[in-house]
Amino acid sequence: MEVLFPRLVKPTRSLALRVLEDGGIESQLDDVALAIFARSQIEALLRRSVFPGEVIGIVTEPCIQSAIALLAGIAGGYVVLPLDPKLGPLALRHILADARPRLIATPFPERMDSLLCDLHGVEVLRIEMRAGEGSALEPRPLLDTASLLLYTSGTTSTPKGVLHSSKAIAACIDGLAAVWNWTSEVDIVHSLPLFHVHGLVLGLFGAIRRGGALHWLTRFSPEGIKQTIEGIKPPRKAVLFAVPTMYHRLAQVMATDPEVRNALASTHMLVSGSAPLPLRDAEAVSAQIGKTIIERYGMTETLITLAVPFGVERAGHVGWPIPGVEVRLVDEKRQPIEVADGLTPGEIAVRGPTLFLGYLNQSKATKEAMDEEGWFYTGDLAVRAPDGAFRIVGRRSTDLIKSGGYRIGSLEVEAALLEHPQVLEAAVIGAPDPDLGERIVAFVVVKDPINLPSDLDQHVARLLSPHKRPREVHFVTSLPRNAMGKIQKSVLREWMAKA
Repeated sequence: MEVLFPRLVKPTRSLALRVLEDGGIESQLDDVALAIFARSQIEALLRRSVFPGEVIGIVTEPCIQSAIALLAGIAGGYVVLPLDPKLGPLALRHILADARPRLIATPFPERMDSLLCDLHGVEVLRIEMRAGEGSALEPRPLLDTASLLLYTSGTTSTPKGVLHSSKAIAACIDGLAAVWNWTSEVDIVHSLPLFHVHGLVLGLFGAIRRGGALHWLTRFSPEGIKQTIEGIKPPRKAVLFAVPTMYHRLAQVMATDPEVRNALASTHMLVSGSAPLPLRDAEAVSAQIGKTIIERYGMTETLITLAVPFGVERAGHVGWPIPGVEVRLVDEKRQPIEVADGLTPGEIAVRGPTLFLGYLNQSKATKEAMDEEGWFYTGDLAVRAPDGAFRIVGRRSTDLIKSGGYRIGSLEVEAALLEHPQVLEAAVIGAPDPDLGERIVAFVVVKDPINLPSDLDQHVARLLSPHKRPREVHFVTSLPRNAMGKIQKSVLREWMAKA
């Protein structure tokens, strides 16, 4: 019988989980201790008549108790609903009404909105680290039924609940292991939240499934990353999972701190995800340590489907399909685009074992996103190079600009703008134009607001193509972002409408 976490069924004394909390608190558990505490969490649920198959919310506070509860819930056969500890009352109300969790587990019940929980009849359980009655978990086979319930960010619509099976989680991790040389000797280092695919499925679940350890820094700092990597000694191999903002900060610090530079140079692999990695940050890191940052692509509904293999240099690209997954580009009518010229954009469609089971309580939305042949239409735009590598160029609903008969992805224009030495941030949208249909409009934050650059349009034209240059450039002091740090292009469009 194949299980998701074999080491919790037959635990050894290998290091499994190390958590470095803000404030200097450090905790670490080997397989045996992790299995004991996970079993204790399952027993606490059963004592309250909360049984496998039911939805349980877990507040992912930045502490070891949250990680234990997440592993216990999945391994115990529950449908785990990770909750951002910073959720506001409106967001929490929506999730409670939609997911109807049987119980919410949290290390700090006093921080929960007790009124909302009472109104929805949800019991709150304190997560405590207590020894259970045994030192191993009961084996549960990989199944096609729901094990994980993640909510979308809600940037384009009301957040939807995405149901994933343990089989899909295993397929994602094992597929990445095949292309990344991810063995039991690999230890994962990250400073990511545990309510998203990156930090949770890849970071926590991936480390425990592959047999290495997760070193989780609950608060990011270049110094903390350095010290954590330095603590991983051969034959262990350190792999860093981070987002572009973190690599940007690391690149800045490495320029003056040789210890941080040496630590990153010693890693087995550097992985970036959750957003496109600006080429200049990738090149800045590579120039200083001689190591290429690897990118991959996925979303809540698909988990990870594309990845650059270990040892392959492919800056600006998110790679090729992982084993078992099919990926193709389609046009507006969902017909396949066969051309692979690195220029022609299309919507990414995915089919394979990593796909979600469907949207919770939204069968219509599921049918709209997935056809009868099993293809899921992501809404993301990409181009495919002649060698088959994919490069993300935007989001169909917000980033596809139709200008002068051309289809242009705004993300590639933004990436080109970021290559200008004076540009700190950039966002690009399409605005109605009587001649072009839509014209490219850029909003830019620059280093020196006194001496504004006048050549940004020609800069983009040189790097990409004349028809992809911005026809308008607005210099702003900051870009509007949501709680996840994503640029809110709807706000930019409102600015344009009021101008």
